[in-house]
Amino acid sequence: MGFEVVRIALTGGEGTKTLQVMADRRDGSQISVDDCADISNALSAIFDVEEPVSGHYDLEISSAGIDRPLTRLKDFANYAGHEAKLETKIGVNGRRRFRGALAGVDGENVKITTDEGDAVIAFDNIGSAKLVLTDELIAATAAKIKDAATASRAAKKEA
Repeated sequence: MGFEVVRIALTGGEGTKTLQVMADRRDGSQISVDDCADISNALSAIFDVEEPVSGHYDLEISSAGIDRPLTRLKDFANYAGHEAKLETKIGVNGRRRFRGALAGVDGENVKITTDEGDAVIAFDNIGSAKLVLTDELIAATAAKIKDAATASRAAKKEA
């Protein structure tokens, strides 16, 4: 369908479970409400047969948003230069929480520049990570949306 899974989470307990699916477009453009509805319809049809979650649950489809979770190694490369917060499973240089500018990846390692200095963290050691909402991130996202809209209009004119 042209989408990638960013994160799948099952939250809640007995009687109030929610299966949350966050998605991105493969081409990097923004996901629309109609896209979320299309994903929901496709997954609902599959889940009605496969039953991946026992009992009643609500299916929630969303985009990752601007201050998105970073769940794939390529996310750390794609958002290099932007501020992020991450927590490790095992301490690195005596700490588990890092906040700073992403400095890309090196093989299977994530690089981050913090006020305390540079750190290199094994991707497998990252428990959670997300972008921090900053003016720079908002501006970069707005530019990306504008560029995608321009490309879409150009493609329609060619067709």
